[in-house]
Amino acid sequence: MTTLDTTPVAPLLDRLFAEAEAATSPAMVELSRDERDRLMRSKTEYLRLYGLMKDLWLPVSRETGALLYMLARSAGARSIVEYGTSFGISTLHLAAALRDNGGGRLISSEFEPSKVARAREHLTEGGLVDLVEIREGDALETLSANLPDSVDLLLLDGAKALYPDILALVENHLRPGALIVADNADLSPEYLERVRRPGGGYMSVPFADDVELSMRVG
Repeated sequence: MTTLDTTPVAPLLDRLFAEAEAATSPAMVELSRDERDRLMRSKTEYLRLYGLMKDLWLPVSRETGALLYMLARSAGARSIVEYGTSFGISTLHLAAALRDNGGGRLISSEFEPSKVARAREHLTEGGLVDLVEIREGDALETLSANLPDSVDLLLLDGAKALYPDILALVENHLRPGALIVADNADLSPEYLERVRRPGGGYMSVPFADDVELSMRVG
């Protein structure tokens, strides 16, 4: 048995996934599809977009959550950085892996204050809050300093247009063999070009329909 599939984390995740599925955003309904797509790809209006989506959970899938746990466990991760806390579903999976690895530190970034508060509540309920530091604010600022010297795993699950920028902030901290998981990476062609570039310091493959899995090789 693992922390992930026992009480209190397992029933908590079941409840949170159900709440995520039921959540709606009237503000997003009013946006046209073209406008949503434009904002999704914008490097200047991402705060507006994610402000409009503050009521949406934007979680990883159950399968991606399990993948995160398995990758962190198999890598023996002790140091993890997460871009995009939201309500903390992915954070719970990663923190559970840290617990089962014997401890560690997860630094996560989220700019929406209401989501930060809820994520902390969920981590407390799951008994994992002691492993997690949530930095509130724009990740271009919150992840630009005071990172661990060696990072074992990076999760990218915030504004897709910023994936290359966040990778650049964390890159010098990634140990050789560190894993990078980018959710919905198909929405960031610039990021995919970066990690798939021959000789660019990464091995990278698409994993399932919506995840890019990369490894730092140099």
